[in-house]
Amino acid sequence: MVFARLMIVMVLWLGLQHNTRADIIEVPVFVLDARDDGYAVSADFEFELNVRLEEALNNGIPLYFLIEFELIRPRWYWFDARVASRQLRLRFSYNSLLRQYRISVGSLHQNFSALGDALRVLSRIRSWLVMEREQVRAGENYIAGLRMRLDTAQLPKPFQLSALTNRDLTLSSEWKRIPFIPLEAEPAPQ
Repeated sequence: MVFARLMIVMVLWLGLQHNTRADIIEVPVFVLDARDDGYAVSADFEFELNVRLEEALNNGIPLYFLIEFELIRPRWYWFDARVASRQLRLRFSYNSLLRQYRISVGSLHQNFSALGDALRVLSRIRSWLVMEREQVRAGENYIAGLRMRLDTAQLPKPFQLSALTNRDLTLSSEWKRIPFIPLEAEPAPQ
């Protein structure tokens, strides 16, 4: 009898642990690479849509995800200086007539027949140009930050009001911060 109660408590506790993590986006991979025209971000995000968000998506309500980047130069004598910041807005929708999920960035879009495939693509960004080389000085210390969140301001008004009090409609990551020291530019071969 005691063992059965203990098992029930453990199952409930594990269920609560899983539910508390449903509104979190993890950022396991975040890389800032130098390119010829500037610096680009590549990152992976880990998240799942909870039942409420998936139901809203499947009923024709598009979900907008916002990926935010910022580069800060720490200063000991004053507030940190924001050197660069960029935002990337992704629109995630479902067309019930075609039975296809769609991810759109501006006028570009890609269709998927399965939710899992669409979420895999949505959770990865590659070579996103976030700043030009002239914005940073070689050898200085910077801190690069990245986060992803569901933009609740783009939801229909009833959902926006519900998002204020209901955690089912919030999905976001904490800022993932990495140190960044730009290297001197190599001269072009002649």
